[in-house]
Amino acid sequence: MAGISSEETGVGRSVEGISSGQRCQSGQALAEWRSSEQVENGTPLTSPPYWDTNDDDDGWPKPSDLYGKYTWKIENFSQISKRELRSSAFEVGGYKWYILIYPQGCDVCNHLSLFLCVANHDKLLPGWSHFAQFTIAVVNRDPKKSKYSDTLHRFWKKEHDWGWKKFMELSKVSDGFKDGDTLIIKAQVQVIREKSDRPFRCLDCQYRRELVRVYLTNVEQICRRFVEERRGKLGRLIEDKARWSSFCAFWWGIDQNARRRMSREKTDVILKVVVKNFFIEKEVTSTLVMDSLYSGLRALEGQSKCNKVRPKLLDAEETPAPIIHVENDMFVLVDDVVLLLERAALEPLPPKDEKGPQNRMKDGSSGEDFNKDSVERDERRLTELGRRTVEIFVLAHIFSNKIEVAYQEAVALKRQEELIREEEAAWLAESEQKAKRGAAEKEKKYY
Repeated sequence: MAGISSEETGVGRSVEGISSGQRCQSGQALAEWRSSEQVENGTPLTSPPYWDTNDDDDGWPKPSDLYGKYTWKIENFSQISKRELRSSAFEVGGYKWYILIYPQGCDVCNHLSLFLCVANHDKLLPGWSHFAQFTIAVVNRDPKKSKYSDTLHRFWKKEHDWGWKKFMELSKVSDGFKDGDTLIIKAQVQVIREKSDRPFRCLDCQYRRELVRVYLTNVEQICRRFVEERRGKLGRLIEDKARWSSFCAFWWGIDQNARRRMSREKTDVILKVVVKNFFIEKEVTSTLVMDSLYSGLRALEGQSKCNKVRPKLLDAEETPAPIIHVENDMFVLVDDVVLLLERAALEPLPPKDEKGPQNRMKDGSSGEDFNKDSVERDERRLTELGRRTVEIFVLAHIFSNKIEVAYQEAVALKRQEELIREEEAAWLAESEQKAKRGAAEKEKKYY
């Protein structure tokens, strides 16, 4: 999956990149537990709060409307002599696609190559682009051995096909991957319609649940890395005793109304920066990260509307008090900024889930328990990670762009005033010296 790790990225037919054979997770870990039954027949769950709400779409296409599946059965596979083979075209998200297979490999030997392609790319208007998350699988008679690979790609004129040159070794195709002499290939495609002004839902709910089971650990790493980086900067400020003391004196020295004004910012100002940081600027961030930020934002909004009962995202002891709340399209810090900075610098993220999705399956948990309990818990965990990430982002943004700027201006003004006083004192001292020298010279002349 692009953005989670560069090693997960697919390649176009004409682009040399990192192949599936080099990837650390999608080949081995997926095959351990992912099954065709899980892909096709997701067990209904009680949706965690804020995941599947629709009240803020404003006519925007829902992820479920932009998601689709396709199954391609290739009969007499061992008799195919063609260099490449195309599936029939299928439509997802308003666009037509097809699967392209190279039975003997594309620019590689002894491998099966698989790509997802835009069907009518040569007829599309100049400047077109389709952003899509997709999964391609070669089905095994033993569902747990089916070979899956996921990636995220922006399709456009020069990159209208994307996939894996080394999807799997040809020698393994005969190991349960053919039903008789029929090879079955399945594809899931999620077209992404981005929003630039706020975090947005990317994935169909069942497709998301499938990806959460695989990539929660990777998304957690992305969120933790971001939060730890911001916390580190705040921690260095607090560790600098002289600077921290100076800042506290500044903050407590200004009037309460000024503090209140600097402790808030319009939501649209910050959310645009959130999307730019996590989805546009880096262009590699996982769709699950954006889904996590979306659900975390919704949790904050719901929490602000109902302050009496804090929503249970994780176990009670793992859910810290909020840092911000949403009020009339404004992000507002809930407490004195000095206290919140100290909290943010010291308060850890929820402990890592040592029993991640793959480890739970190894422990022998039944598939039913895994679907109903563990997946829901994982989605709640993803929501909490998104909430904490948004909170730290907002706190860091308000501090860096408003409070710290005002502090630096105050420090600069104070320094300027000190310099003026020093210059005035030096001028007075020099004037006194001149006056004394003048008086001394007069006395000499008199005598």
